[in-house]
Amino acid sequence: MIKRITIIVLDSLGIGQLPDAAKFGDEGTDTLGHILDNYKLDIPNLRKLGLGNIDGAAGGRMITEQPQGAFGRFCEKSSGKDTITGHWEIAGIYTDVPFKTYPDGFPQALMEEFTKQTGRGYLGNCTASGTEIIEQLGEEHEKTGKVIVYTSADSVFQVAANTDVVPLEELYGICEKARALLTGEYSCGRVIARPYIIQNGTRVRTADRRDYAVSPPEDTMLDFVMQSGKHVYAIGKIRDIFNGKGVTEAIHTESNDDGVTKTIETLEKKFEGLIFTNLVDFDSKYGHRRDPEGYGRAIEEFDRRLPEIQDAMNKDDILVLCSDHGNDPVHSGWDHTREYIFGVITGEQIIKGKDLGTRTSFADIGATVTDILTEGRMKTSIGKSFRSLIIK
Repeated sequence: MIKRITIIVLDSLGIGQLPDAAKFGDEGTDTLGHILDNYKLDIPNLRKLGLGNIDGAAGGRMITEQPQGAFGRFCEKSSGKDTITGHWEIAGIYTDVPFKTYPDGFPQALMEEFTKQTGRGYLGNCTASGTEIIEQLGEEHEKTGKVIVYTSADSVFQVAANTDVVPLEELYGICEKARALLTGEYSCGRVIARPYIIQNGTRVRTADRRDYAVSPPEDTMLDFVMQSGKHVYAIGKIRDIFNGKGVTEAIHTESNDDGVTKTIETLEKKFEGLIFTNLVDFDSKYGHRRDPEGYGRAIEEFDRRLPEIQDAMNKDDILVLCSDHGNDPVHSGWDHTREYIFGVITGEQIIKGKDLGTRTSFADIGATVTDILTEGRMKTSIGKSFRSLIIK
């Protein structure tokens, strides 16, 4: 009997455009394939599990003869390509109406109320790259104390500040006030605190980012696992994405590498239940910054540590590796891309080489996890379990 499942989300590692990608301006996108076009990936451990055997993955350039895991690709059923929509669907929620976005900035009335409540003015209020806007507006922010507000193609209200100008706790308080304002006609998926420092003359974002998300509208995989009397560890930004709903313990991380270390440390504990980890650097440091070589090196770094994760697993453990959307580092702009996500599953009780083909929803992952960890007693509202296809 499977007692523990670990899901690790390689944030934004899409494997090719979805059929409706053109509606999102993402025709021709392929995060993994375009990384491989620009960087010679050396990822033997991921390949061994069957990443390259997934239909369409990397154009068939990474196929291995005897894959050791089960594998497949998953289509997004929900309307959107953002972090919350992707993770929520993995966990069993269908998002019919996309979260509201603000390509022209946030309404003036909202920003006036934001200024009134926070006691600080603002700069920006536009769509921008986070690393670029702190360089463009950082000096003015540091002189005036006005915070930098920006958004993206996602439903996000981001607040950047130098922590020597706006102390971290004040920045968090500002974001909490913004979260309270961004409801109703001003609805927004996430408010994100983006603290930075000046290091060797360069403005550098710190690991103290904090997300303030809306709560899921219904119970998810996380709730069902917890309701079955088991533990749910949220590592990285998972706690923020689900606004704490269904989480029994949240663990902060500072990087991909730290996220892997915290996952291994958690696997070494005695418990039954779920570990849900997000490794955000793929997305935030390389996808959004359109850096295919850096993205490729980050995948290699994860691949080198994958055996450590597997060594920490028990005989009754399953490991699921997947993504949540795409972020093609050679696509125009700097935003997410509408792509298939990959899924690779391994563990001593998993059927080796099982090809799951193309699944109709990310939610099949959450449906399967819920089916296994609640022993079939609970079901997510969407998604079809593939439990019987992968377990010996």
